[in-house]
Amino acid sequence: MATMDRRSVLQLTSAAAVAGGLVVGAGGAAHAARRAARRIVLTGRRTGANIPDLLTVGVPYFVRYDLSDEQGVSVGTESAHCLPVVVGLDGSSVLATLVLSLDDGLITAATAFQRPLPAVTETPVNARPWSHVFAITGGTEAYVGAAGSITIEHLTRDENLLTVDLADTSL
Repeated sequence: MATMDRRSVLQLTSAAAVAGGLVVGAGGAAHAARRAARRIVLTGRRTGANIPDLLTVGVPYFVRYDLSDEQGVSVGTESAHCLPVVVGLDGSSVLATLVLSLDDGLITAATAFQRPLPAVTETPVNARPWSHVFAITGGTEAYVGAAGSITIEHLTRDENLLTVDLADTSL
């Protein structure tokens, strides 16, 4: 076996690194194919929740909705885990994580929002509509690398409207 001098080893190592970078770069470019900004509008129907009558700092709650597209076709679920961090007479500050489990992948999101009084938002009839915005933190399958926002409008106690604004993810 012939011995190689330090310069030959460095040249081979550099060549391998460049070739590896080209292969990874080509795969990365293919993987990061241009995705234009788009909007998805979904309707949610509440199917589960454990929201207490009185929110308490540090006591989490969850909500779950079945989601339909604009044609009324079932496309997945919305699940949110919420944690009140401030509770006052005029409402509560809540940290929340959200997962949209859609037919073509998951979208994850997070927010901190001001929630009106539970007595106002949880009445079965004549609920006051309110909304909040989540920042998209990622996704899987069709939503790998997802960015943008999700606006949730609480129309009634058991119905919401989600507007998913996916950002242009091109470089």
